[in-house]
Amino acid sequence: MITALYNVLIHLFSPIILAMLYWPKKGKPSFGKRWSEHLGLVPTLRQKGPVWIHAVSVGEVIAATSLIKALKAEYPELPILVTTTTRTGADLALKIGDSVEHRYAPLDFPWAVALFLARIKPRALLIMETELWPNWLRACGKFQLPVLVLNARLSARSAARYRRFHAVFRLLSSNISHIACQYPADAQRFIGLGISKNKLSITGSIKFDITYGPNVYKKGQQLRIQLGHERPIWIAASTHEGEDEQILAAHKQLLTLLPDALLIIVPRHPQRFNQVAELIKQQALTLSRRTQSERTISTQVYLGDTMGELPVMLAAADITFVGGSLIARGGHNLLEPAALGKAILTGPSIFNFTDIYQRLLEQEALITVTNSGELADTLIDLFSDKVTRLQLGKNALSVVNNNKGAIHKTLQQIQAFL
Repeated sequence: MITALYNVLIHLFSPIILAMLYWPKKGKPSFGKRWSEHLGLVPTLRQKGPVWIHAVSVGEVIAATSLIKALKAEYPELPILVTTTTRTGADLALKIGDSVEHRYAPLDFPWAVALFLARIKPRALLIMETELWPNWLRACGKFQLPVLVLNARLSARSAARYRRFHAVFRLLSSNISHIACQYPADAQRFIGLGISKNKLSITGSIKFDITYGPNVYKKGQQLRIQLGHERPIWIAASTHEGEDEQILAAHKQLLTLLPDALLIIVPRHPQRFNQVAELIKQQALTLSRRTQSERTISTQVYLGDTMGELPVMLAAADITFVGGSLIARGGHNLLEPAALGKAILTGPSIFNFTDIYQRLLEQEALITVTNSGELADTLIDLFSDKVTRLQLGKNALSVVNNNKGAIHKTLQQIQAFL
């Protein structure tokens, strides 16, 4: 009865769902000819019987990449399919390399899921974090496909929401083979929702297993030289609308004391690259863009308008600010700059990364600012105090190194089902 009602509703609201996904916006990348993959009309794969890894968008793809590399090292001949829902996630997934194939995930229409499974014939589904869809899980159960939820998080708020619709959650969870939780608190919340203990494990967060190859450091150093090796350089990464203005205001305040300072700004969504470029010009700041060859040491703001190159730009900076945190977005991945040993600043909105934030805070590995004025003051302090700046970066790197091991534990759980 619940399934029937859900399917009526999802079809009833399908025009809205499809409009949200495909409606063109200025700067929004198109799905092109591949839009039909969302309806299950996916091209066949080079190899049959893949492990299907679903990573909805950019953040999940980043987390999945290290796991995929470890899985391929353990099983070199294992076919791997990565699905995403978003175009930005797809662009990043395609950078993983030829060892995996990418398709867009089917929307949760029962016929789209059936078409997808008939064409792909996966041997297992690995879901990054907690992206649960009723028809996906029901279809996998029907075909007796193992379903593992990896790097799973369950906040108190999400658990309370699931409790209000407990019958729906039971329907979802009945076809899940295993949930690899990030922390004991996540596992306890799943237990509170009726998941049996033998379906749960605690692996830690895969995001701590982040590593960067020598190429990232080399390219970061090259970029640093191009932008001005002796200049004070800071980066605002994964910024959002309503936040860019505060960041540019802080940079203008910084320039009054350090006129040769440079801000690298990297908007979270590529459709906003041109919008942020216009905003920078409106603020009467000199601008260079990553996609343009002109880079001068007189540039005041450098716009990172490419996908997949954030680590290189982080490596080129002295201080990092992680966006989505000066507005109510819950922040973004603090471990990317931490793994590069960079001093980290963040705003107060970090509810998406509470555990990681706490660990960094406890080890004096980041500083929280609440507005553009505090951001500017903190930047000024850190640029004038190299010892403190470098210590923040060392502390952040130690937190990453001391919490590694989630991928090894996650692989052990996957192996039991392969």
